[in-house]
Amino acid sequence: MNTRLATALSRPFTLGSAKLPNRIAMAPMTRGHSPDGIPGEDVAAYYARRAAAGTGLIITEGTTVDHRSAGYIDGVPRFHGEEQLAGWQKVVDAVHTHGGAIMPQLWHVGIQRTPGAPPFPDAPSVGPSGIALDGTPGAGETMTLADIDDVIGAFAKAARAAEEIGFDGVELHGAHGYLIDQFLWERTNRRTDAYGGDPASRTTFAADLVAAIRERVAPDFPVVLRFSQWKSDNYDVRLADNPKELEAVLTPLAEAGVDAFHASGRRYWQPEFPDTGSDLNIAGWTKKVTGKPVITVGSVGLDSAFQPGSLSGANAAVESIDRLLEPLERDEFDLVAVGRALLADPEWADKVLTGRVNELTPFSRDAVESLH
Repeated sequence: MNTRLATALSRPFTLGSAKLPNRIAMAPMTRGHSPDGIPGEDVAAYYARRAAAGTGLIITEGTTVDHRSAGYIDGVPRFHGEEQLAGWQKVVDAVHTHGGAIMPQLWHVGIQRTPGAPPFPDAPSVGPSGIALDGTPGAGETMTLADIDDVIGAFAKAARAAEEIGFDGVELHGAHGYLIDQFLWERTNRRTDAYGGDPASRTTFAADLVAAIRERVAPDFPVVLRFSQWKSDNYDVRLADNPKELEAVLTPLAEAGVDAFHASGRRYWQPEFPDTGSDLNIAGWTKKVTGKPVITVGSVGLDSAFQPGSLSGANAAVESIDRLLEPLERDEFDLVAVGRALLADPEWADKVLTGRVNELTPFSRDAVESLH
C-alpha cells in the first residue's frame, strides 16, 4: 500500500459546519430496502458499519422529496412523513455514534418515472418539457410554473428537515438524467420561459432550488450538488464540451449557494477535456472553474466502470487506487467517493488506510442481495 496515499486520504476536511475525519466518502447507491419508504434498523446498521470502519462521510442512497411524482421504485426511502423521518433520525444517530458524518441525497426522478410505478401509482411522470431522455416527446407532463414551485418547495422542506434531524448537510441529485439534470440538459429542456434557453438559463431551476434551500437552513449548513456529464444508459452525451461551457453551467449554481460539487464520472483517472492538454478529470475541472470543494467518484477500487446492471450483478475485481495519489496531493479534488467497492466491503476505508489492501473484497452480486 502506498503510505503517501493513506496519508493523503487520512487528512481531515471541513465543509461548512461539517467536520469530516478523512477524505473518504460513501457514494449514494439505490438499495430499495425501506418498505413504505421507512429506513429501518437494518438501514441504520448498514450505514453505521461503514462509518465504524472509517468512512468519513456517508452520502445516503437517493431519498425522495415530498412530491408524488418524485419516485418510481418500491422500497426507496422517502424524506417526508413522520415515520420516515423518525427512521432517518435513527440512521443519523447510528452513524454519529461511530464518528462519521452523513448527508441524505435528496432526489426527484422527473421524466424517468414509469407510469403506474410505486409508491404513488396515480402520479404522473413530469419533466421540464415532457421529453424523455432519448428525445421522445410526450413521455410525460410538462411542468407548469406552479409545479416548479411545488418541487422547489419540497426540496427546501426536505433540507430543513435534514438539518433539524441532525444530518451534516444535504446532497442534491442533479446527475444521471434525473429531474434537476433534465433542466440542465438541452435534449430534455426545450422551455421558452425563464427556465429554458441557453446553458446558463437552463441552470435557473437548480439555482432557484439551491437558493430556496439556503433560505431554510443555517448559512454554514453544507449544500452539495451532484452532477454528471453522462446520463442513465447514455454515456456519450455531455453537458459541457469544454471548460468554458462547464464554467457557464456551474458558476450560477455556485453563486446560488452550492458549497461543494460531487462530479460524477465513470472513471476517476480519465481526463475530461484531453484536447486542452490537461489530465484533470471532471472533478479537477470543476474545482478549477468554480473554486469550490469537489468530490471525485468513478470506479474507485475496481477494475471495471459502472454499466447498466452494475448494481445487480456485474462482477468487478479489486484494483489499485494509486492513481489517486498525485491529484489528491495536488488538491485537484478534496474528497473521494467510493461506490461499489464500499458496497462489497464495509471495511474498505479501514483496510485502505491501514495498508490491508490484500484483504479487500471484490464486488459481486452477493453485495447487493441484502444490506450487508
